[in-house]
Amino acid sequence: MERLPKADLHLHLDGSLRIGTLLELSKEAGVKLPSWSEEGLKELVFKEKYRDLPDYLQGFGYTCAALQTPESLERTAYELALDNAAEGVRHIEVRYAPQQHIHEGFSMDEVVKAVAAGLERGAKEINARPEVKEGKAMKFRYGILLCAMRAIFPGMGRYYEWLRGGMARAGMDESVGTAAVEVARAAVALRDEGVPVVGLDLAGAENGFPAKWAKKAYKIADRGMLGKTVHAGEAYGAESIWQALTSCRADRIGHGTWLLDAGKVQDEGIADKEAFVRRLADVIGTRGVTLEVCPTSNLQTLPELADLGMHPLKKMLAAGLPVTICTDNRLVSRTSVTEEMWRVKEALQPTDAQMREMALQGFRGAFAGPGGFAEKRAMVAEAEAGWAALGA
Repeated sequence: MERLPKADLHLHLDGSLRIGTLLELSKEAGVKLPSWSEEGLKELVFKEKYRDLPDYLQGFGYTCAALQTPESLERTAYELALDNAAEGVRHIEVRYAPQQHIHEGFSMDEVVKAVAAGLERGAKEINARPEVKEGKAMKFRYGILLCAMRAIFPGMGRYYEWLRGGMARAGMDESVGTAAVEVARAAVALRDEGVPVVGLDLAGAENGFPAKWAKKAYKIADRGMLGKTVHAGEAYGAESIWQALTSCRADRIGHGTWLLDAGKVQDEGIADKEAFVRRLADVIGTRGVTLEVCPTSNLQTLPELADLGMHPLKKMLAAGLPVTICTDNRLVSRTSVTEEMWRVKEALQPTDAQMREMALQGFRGAFAGPGGFAEKRAMVAEAEAGWAALGA
């Protein structure tokens, strides 16, 4: 499995540090951790099972606090590229909320460029290896997704403190919308400068914080011809996915866990819930909207999933929907792409053809980077050839 070409389209930078790096950076930054050992952090923060999504998100308070300098961001991005390449991942789209790292003397542009520098350093090192130069391994590629946040809470960083202070009379919807617009404008401008920003994402607490609050931001991304993905259907039902498609014109959906579950539909205005999810699945399949499925993360945050055998991915595959397996957070979920694929193989027993299609969808569903569609087409062809050569 490690030798087969893989991609990870749903990969949070601030949830995917090496745990040793987090310890080092936290000491340098004066961040107070609940434990100063790897074992202690795994027991207290980065667990095997969480109570729910808010509990899962607690660890980001520590990781984001440690990533407040260009050096820390560049190092983390560089190591992330190397860690993925070591297990045969040949394309990653790294996402994060740049506004969580802004403070006096450190602008949004500088945050994004620091991450880009780390990824580029990693990619150059990987692609200089003999196996890549000789054509025995795929070229390593990457893109950056900038995240707007669905909700703003205390402790999310200086930028959000400034924003909420300056908009004291504004509601959460207006504050979220304002921050999202700034991220979208920065994403387009940086892409135009040549920074490999390929898309916009909407992340964070989903229940009670609708995607439509970021509608203006997604119009900016749309006009700027950026890729668009939205976390949806993870902590809310299928109507959240529909809103991501209609209000944000999403090209991909992050998680989409409850897409096919009529019992999770809460909108009282939807009379026939079974028909709603069936038609929504038809839209997803017909439009080719890639579902970025993160099995272990879902198992950790959703109490309804007692084991991976219950994951809705099985129904998604049966429906023939375009899905790809992602990690979400390599540290917080204590996983890798290879580990995710093995877990899915063992728990859900997909066919070899389904495993191949899920892996290749990670390349097919990728957003076009600086090399444009021609480069993406070449990447897909390389991945298909790799699976043809090694898949048997």
